[in-house]
Amino acid sequence: MSGETDDKPQPLIEHLIELRSRLIWALGAFFLAFIVCFYFAKPLFNMLVVPYKWAVSWAGMDLSKAELIYTAPQEFFFTQVKVAAFGAMVIAFPVIASQIYKFVAPGLYKNERAAFLPFLVASPLLFLLGASLVYFFFTPMVMWFFLAMQQSPGEGEVAISLLPKVSEYLSLIMTLVFSFGLVFQLPVITTLLARVGILDSQWLADKRKYFIVVAFVVAAVLTPPDPLSQIGLALPTILLYEVAIYAARLVEKSRAKSADEEALAEASAADET
Repeated sequence: MSGETDDKPQPLIEHLIELRSRLIWALGAFFLAFIVCFYFAKPLFNMLVVPYKWAVSWAGMDLSKAELIYTAPQEFFFTQVKVAAFGAMVIAFPVIASQIYKFVAPGLYKNERAAFLPFLVASPLLFLLGASLVYFFFTPMVMWFFLAMQQSPGEGEVAISLLPKVSEYLSLIMTLVFSFGLVFQLPVITTLLARVGILDSQWLADKRKYFIVVAFVVAAVLTPPDPLSQIGLALPTILLYEVAIYAARLVEKSRAKSADEEALAEASAADET
């Protein structure tokens, strides 16, 4: 192990010092990003409300009806704290991920480091892709679904209007963002597991029918109780599962090619001797 890594073995105390240093950098990045995001908490929250405005427009309502309320004096303050923490985690993630990698990298072989780096780049990109899908499509669709349930006053009917609370709207959009962001990590996770030999493409293909059922169950648990958001999460999950199978097959082909090249190299070396 020590002959194939760049760093020499270190005693436990040095590992703990290294861990403390990495934690300080990660927490420092999060804290600085939190301060900046808290300063701009209201503009950030207004940006998160844009999908709700789109939903109001799709429902044919006046944009002046796109209002949110808070019913406790401290509710909007803590909502801004949550917005700042959410934004800080997104902004500081590259620093946090790099510090994690720098801590574990000395214990990896050189080929393991080379294999791990692409996933370090792909993971945040896939998370942002899932978050973008939530922001630009699913949140407006979900809010439009809820707005369509309003009732106008009429003969024997009372007016029933949707007045979302700021905290509940933020919880909804954060739940959707994290749900889709985590689901979009499926190709990364399965490819890593395929690289270490825990999973293979044939096993994933055989379990496809079970995964489809699990995808709809998980979507029902993670999303609000409406069919649009549940189907909207389940279908991309199933599609990503197919991408994961394809990625596992590519890994297997690459591994087989490397094994053939090593066998040829060994055979040629044996012939020379």
